[in-house]
Amino acid sequence: MAATDVEKKHGHGGGDLAGIRNLNLQGHVGFDSLPDQLVNKSVQQKFTFNVLCIGETGLGKSTMMDSLFNTTFDSQQNSTHSFPNVRLKSKTYELLESNVDLKLTIVETVGYGDQINKDNSFQAIVDYIDTQFENYLQEELKIKRSLSTYHDTRAHACLYFICPTGHGLKSIDLVCMKKLDSKINIIPIIAKSDTISKTELQRFKIKIMSELVSNGVQIYQFPTDDETVAETNSSMNNHIPFAVVGSTEFTKINNKMIRARQYPWGTVQVENENHCDFVKLREMLIRINMQDMMEQTHTHHYELYRRMRLEQMGFSDVGADNKPVSFQETYEQKRQEHVQALQRKEEEMRQSFVVRVKEKEAELKEAEKELHTKFDSLKKQHAEEKKKLEEEKKRLEEEINTFNKRKLAIMQAQTQPQSHTHTLGKSKKK
Repeated sequence: MAATDVEKKHGHGGGDLAGIRNLNLQGHVGFDSLPDQLVNKSVQQKFTFNVLCIGETGLGKSTMMDSLFNTTFDSQQNSTHSFPNVRLKSKTYELLESNVDLKLTIVETVGYGDQINKDNSFQAIVDYIDTQFENYLQEELKIKRSLSTYHDTRAHACLYFICPTGHGLKSIDLVCMKKLDSKINIIPIIAKSDTISKTELQRFKIKIMSELVSNGVQIYQFPTDDETVAETNSSMNNHIPFAVVGSTEFTKINNKMIRARQYPWGTVQVENENHCDFVKLREMLIRINMQDMMEQTHTHHYELYRRMRLEQMGFSDVGADNKPVSFQETYEQKRQEHVQALQRKEEEMRQSFVVRVKEKEAELKEAEKELHTKFDSLKKQHAEEKKKLEEEKKRLEEEINTFNKRKLAIMQAQTQPQSHTHTLGKSKKK
């Protein structure tokens, strides 16, 4: 390994000549081991890959996942079309291949396309993707972050299962992919492609790509900037959408057990490239471009979401005069605006409180005045009633006195005649 160095040599007269000489290293430095160091560190930290499977019920999403990773996940369930709303189910698995650990999360749609009104079928999927972005953003914004141990649940790849109708994409497919193309790497695949002929399948692929382009849907393109995989990826981009077949059954062919689907007319071999594009999909998704999809998710899709959220919070890279501002300056400005807003709110609440107190005082004074008026009225009424009672009492007393006088007079009148009668009787006897 060699290096060059520029050395300025100063002469006795002031020195003005720059000389260039080659310096040979005396020993091995060792930074050529950086790739190995990165590989070893990555292997120790394990890898995380998240796949989102979108498609109508019964298109074989779970079966395809089993076929892609050559295993049997515990996600098999009977298909049903009775769900009133679209929902998502997520499950994480720990896979080991050679000495590489992979934490794989598979998210599948349930009840997608089964509703009569399909206008908002995509909303549950959009909300799920945004929620994973938001969780990662909140972890980034923490003072004490633990991103090295954080389980990244952001979806890295979206396998969009297209129903093999042979007549083009459905409206729900176009709408959903258009809503998702800025949030996730979309790879369209034709599910159960063994149900249509090769000629129909080729026309179907051309029809699908034409509709995607005409509707402005941006699907994931395998990168061609890496010379080692540029030719392969460029060729595979021409095979999109992949026409695939999945199976959980094995058939013995040429003394070898292979994944296949048995039909009365013959056998469809999953890993036979003459039968379907399953091998191409597996190579592109897992062996060649898995890391690129992770990077695209972080540097492109998540970055768009992060930028949008920070702008919603009021943060910006430039100020009102289009000059660069730091995050701290923006924070201080927002903090000052927030404090001022709180002060204005406090002043408004204080003024409102003063007004309400004054209104309450006026109400109380009015009520007090009404009470006094009512009290005076009752007092006057009481006095009048008391006067009437006294007059009535006086009148009754006068009547009683008159009655007693008359009674006394009557009694006296009754008493006097009796005494006179007795006197007359005695006189006659004499």
